[in-house]
Amino acid sequence: MNLILFGPPGAGKGTQADLLTQRHGWPKLSTGDMLRAAVAAGTATGRKVKKIIERGELVPDKIVVRLISERIDEADCADGFILDGFPRTVPQARALDKLLKKKKLSLDIVIEIVVDDGALLERIRHRARQSAETRADDNEDTLKTRLDVYHAQTTPLLPYYDRQGKLRKVDGMQDIEAVAAAIEAALRTMAEEAA
Repeated sequence: MNLILFGPPGAGKGTQADLLTQRHGWPKLSTGDMLRAAVAAGTATGRKVKKIIERGELVPDKIVVRLISERIDEADCADGFILDGFPRTVPQARALDKLLKKKKLSLDIVIEIVVDDGALLERIRHRARQSAETRADDNEDTLKTRLDVYHAQTTPLLPYYDRQGKLRKVDGMQDIEAVAAAIEAALRTMAEEAA
């Protein structure tokens, strides 16, 4: 099964992707990880990416799509994959659809983990109170900025996938196990509808 997990920063996408990988063996394809790996490996694409990042620019969609294309050709993606961090915009979603069609693949399901912005901010506040050490990007102002970017750029993708009949929403306000169970139920329902 090929799927995308959506949700605002802090919604638990990474945790849920890891659980899906453990249960089903589908690799989590994180564009950030792929970009870092390409740079570390010193591939032709990696060298190009390194120069772009050093200039403080965003890596163009064309390069990210090429990395995804190469990655999904690897053997561990034969039974499915989980996209994490891509697509983030409607043009990226269209590029992904085009790429998958060319490979005679498709997305099976897009899952949105729905979490209230206020609850995410409270989680950050709680984490800051509990921990002596906080990550530089783990603060309220940074989260507010990341939420604004998510709502402006990524939220428009939801109607795009809803029109394709692929969008399923799960309540991300529940505990980790309940969210995981809701995702599994959505996967089962989608598989039954496709059969």
